[in-house]
Amino acid sequence: MDDYIVRATAAGAQIRAFAATTGKLVETARQMHNTSPVATAALGRLLTAGSMMGSMLKQETDLLTLKIDGDGPIGSLLVTADGRADVKGYAACPDVMLPPSSAGKLDVGGAVGRGILHVIKDMGLKEPYAGQTELQTGEIAEDLTYYFAVSEQVPSSVGLGVLMNRDNTVRHAGGFLIQLMPFAEKELLDKLEQNLLGIASVTSMLDAGESPEGILERLLGNLDLEILDRKPTRFQCGCDRRRVEKAIISIGRKEISDMIAQQKPITVNCHFCNQEYRFSVEQLSEILEKAVR
Repeated sequence: MDDYIVRATAAGAQIRAFAATTGKLVETARQMHNTSPVATAALGRLLTAGSMMGSMLKQETDLLTLKIDGDGPIGSLLVTADGRADVKGYAACPDVMLPPSSAGKLDVGGAVGRGILHVIKDMGLKEPYAGQTELQTGEIAEDLTYYFAVSEQVPSSVGLGVLMNRDNTVRHAGGFLIQLMPFAEKELLDKLEQNLLGIASVTSMLDAGESPEGILERLLGNLDLEILDRKPTRFQCGCDRRRVEKAIISIGRKEISDMIAQQKPITVNCHFCNQEYRFSVEQLSEILEKAVR
């Protein structure tokens, strides 16, 4: 099944909802960064959240950044997404290993630790919107639920999950995001809470064969669910050699001259996709000529 996001409303548009299956894009990230199982789960959850939140942006060129700065062994996590729901991201320490949690699951909370969740939205205005909240559990879904309630003052429920195979490849990944609109009736919250209590985990539903539509049916099927559209999502990095050359030019002529004087080729690595770009001394000289112009 290809990765995609479903957008829906319920209860006469008093609720807006999103659900996604993201197994392929999370597996792509795992392969690119050679992440450990717990790092795959942490990064995969944040990538899934980024894909759904990116799909909420109005313009395809709008950009969303999610950053987690924790004191756990994984360090920081960074994910960016655009209005097309293309996402990319990385973990500062992708090879972190931890024993299972007390519940026998991958200990994402232990890997992330305590810290800050940052959310930045660049929608082409003079200044991007930036919000931040303290991490509540480090499990990411609960931290985003708290962020929406406190920073954006939107009652929300976020569910995220990554299920691994025994060979440490990604078996399933996905999530949901449900929000109450400002005009929602108070009684609706009670109904929604009851529905949330009655569902299994995201990974359990995906492993049972549920699609994003099926997940939303379980959550909102008794509240006049209406599926609005579906959007593909993928791990997509926009780096290329031309952009890397521009980045080298931006560091200044003196620094480029110093690189040339050392008579050694350099390698530039993209944090998001782990792609390496090698530049010979001759190529650096050509870049220097461009910088002088």
